[in-house]
Amino acid sequence: MVVLRMQRFGRAHRPFYRIGAMDKRSPRNGRVIENLGWYDPCHTMGKDKPEFELKSDRIRYWLSVGAQPSDTVRDLLRKAGVDAKPGTPYTPAPMEAAGS
Repeated sequence: MVVLRMQRFGRAHRPFYRIGAMDKRSPRNGRVIENLGWYDPCHTMGKDKPEFELKSDRIRYWLSVGAQPSDTVRDLLRKAGVDAKPGTPYTPAPMEAAGS
């Protein structure tokens, strides 16, 4: 089963997280199938920078194929307005024809 969860990076008392799709059996900082964004709870990049960034189209895809978000990732998704229910079919945005 694929889960959407965080990997901890940074240094002591200055956490920085990457959000990724990974196998449920892998360790917290184990192999990632796909990186889906990041979360900076301490604003280590500066107060004028965003607190988190997500690839919402890819997150919707993973949710549509049955991936389960962790509780913390689910809260971030709600905060970002990405509240796709698991199992909802993924419909990508239509691409325009090249050269037209």
